[in-house]
Amino acid sequence: MDTAACLAAEKHAGVSCVAASMDDIQFEEAARVGQIITIKTKVNRAFRTSMEVGIKVTVQDVLTNVEKIVSVAYATYVAKPVGARKAELEPVKLLSAEDHLEHSLAIERRRIRLGYFQVFQSLMQESNKEDTFEEEGAVSTEFTRVQSIELVLPPHANHHGNTFGGQIMAWMETVASISASRLCHSYPVLKSVNMFKFWGPSFVGDRLVFRAIVNNTFHNSVEVGVRVEAYDCEEWIKDQPRHINSAFLIFSAVNDKGELIPFPRVRPMTKDGMRRYHGAIARRRIRLARKCMLSTKGDKPSEPWERSNQAYLSYSNVAALAHLAAKPGWEITRTLDDIKIWTHEEGDVLSFKVEMQVKIPSPLAFSLLSNFTLRQEWDKHFLEPYTVAVRSVTLRAVPPSPEFSRSEILCAGFQIHRKSSSSCTVCYFNQVTSGVMPYLAANLTGSSKSIEDTALECIKFLEMKGSKS
Repeated sequence: MDTAACLAAEKHAGVSCVAASMDDIQFEEAARVGQIITIKTKVNRAFRTSMEVGIKVTVQDVLTNVEKIVSVAYATYVAKPVGARKAELEPVKLLSAEDHLEHSLAIERRRIRLGYFQVFQSLMQESNKEDTFEEEGAVSTEFTRVQSIELVLPPHANHHGNTFGGQIMAWMETVASISASRLCHSYPVLKSVNMFKFWGPSFVGDRLVFRAIVNNTFHNSVEVGVRVEAYDCEEWIKDQPRHINSAFLIFSAVNDKGELIPFPRVRPMTKDGMRRYHGAIARRRIRLARKCMLSTKGDKPSEPWERSNQAYLSYSNVAALAHLAAKPGWEITRTLDDIKIWTHEEGDVLSFKVEMQVKIPSPLAFSLLSNFTLRQEWDKHFLEPYTVAVRSVTLRAVPPSPEFSRSEILCAGFQIHRKSSSSCTVCYFNQVTSGVMPYLAANLTGSSKSIEDTALECIKFLEMKGSKS
């Protein structure tokens, strides 16, 4: 991926280019021995001296001819002309609708990259206020420490004499997988690499030291941090390393049946370990937000509604909601007084749950939330007071018109659990679509509290109505 992306960048720039950073890399499929891997790259947008290169990796089985997407990633390369000449990159020629779409999204991705550090620091401050780890039964992170040393040889270097960024990432994956395996007692599978930067080059003859440790676990996944330092032959004795890269790799593990194996909770033992623990929480929230903001997939179309299938749609809505609520792997991403926000990832599907503690009886909460004519009293995002089903449907009698904009709803709704005769827990679920992506993404990155504000209004509405009943 690194080699192909570099060639695309140099083809556009006409000069040598080096990798500056790599966005989150999600691995959706595994490529196995005997399969055909195809890597396609192209420059999506050129800025003054840097370019965004899109990378698409597919794998094809030679026996079945079935082709699947392994990964879609984005890398930033910087032009490095020879001598004192400054690079001034020409704009990319847009030839298709896809080119125009990626060109538009590239500026948004660049904005996210530039604002990453500020968002991360803000989330770290918020995460540090919460003591979220469980000590009982947790495994010490020190148990997962791993160190490895690699010697950079000529085959490991590119045509500039620098170590391939992809080679460094491959070594990082090896040492990180050993660290993760100490928790799952199985061979972990790399699912994604967090957005990271190359801080400096390394060269043939350098010795690279890789240090890995588990930062945090999230039910069916684990984040491993890897720090890479380079020593040249003379500095090896003087112990003066150069920091090359610090990256974060996310692994999952499966058993013989192909089922995901849950990871045990971990316990940081040092102040630096606590910093890494909370950093993993912040990075996960940013990953989820990026998944929301950068998704270009369309929502599933609504099902047509007729009186003949009214009962079926009602039943399927309730069944889908119950199935979503019962899924394992829900993770807390935010806590505020009587409100908790949970997220759930399953392939390309991202869902969230808002859990609210309400001081009214559960039957009354059910009655108030079932009345959608009252929805506007607490939810400013809900503009239509009449809803046929919680999952959106298509009415032939009421086709779309310019005066009204409709958005798709997949699986959404409430579950109410009785706590006592005068209190209950209200949980709102929503399978994320394009209509709610901006709210969830902004909430995850800490730039908005729209979801918490709406939940507080919901609690206020229910308790006010409940006091009058």
